[in-house]
Amino acid sequence: MLNVGRLNEGVVLDHIEAGKSMSIYKYLKLDKMDCCVAIIKNAHSNKMGKKDIIKVECPIDELDLNVLGFIDHRITVNIIQNGTIVAKKELNLPKKLVNIISCKNPRCITSIEQGLDQVFFLADKEREIYRCQYCEEKYQSSKKKK
Repeated sequence: MLNVGRLNEGVVLDHIEAGKSMSIYKYLKLDKMDCCVAIIKNAHSNKMGKKDIIKVECPIDELDLNVLGFIDHRITVNIIQNGTIVAKKELNLPKKLVNIISCKNPRCITSIEQGLDQVFFLADKEREIYRCQYCEEKYQSSKKKK
């Protein structure tokens, strides 16, 4: 059995869809942070069959949870202090995304102006549809509802 040590202070991301942990690692820019990270892939789960888990030893304010809400708002976020879970944070679809997804419209100003932020707003919460702030091009997540 695999044994990964306890965190003293940090965040445990649980109930990640199996195989998605590396994309979350990149979205959260954990490779650029100076902190300890443990990634557990394909762990057994009674609820999901298989799941991924990420343990990050850093203060919670160093992580962009809006990105997590966009990736999968069903992920469980456990906040650890002094070796124990002190809170569970509920994720929601963010109302606004900045520089997380890109507009695919070739006529959008973001295609012409290189330094312009890619800004999307949540247009339809039920269908998880985001639209570009500048041209209203639709971005729809390819995630399947479960």
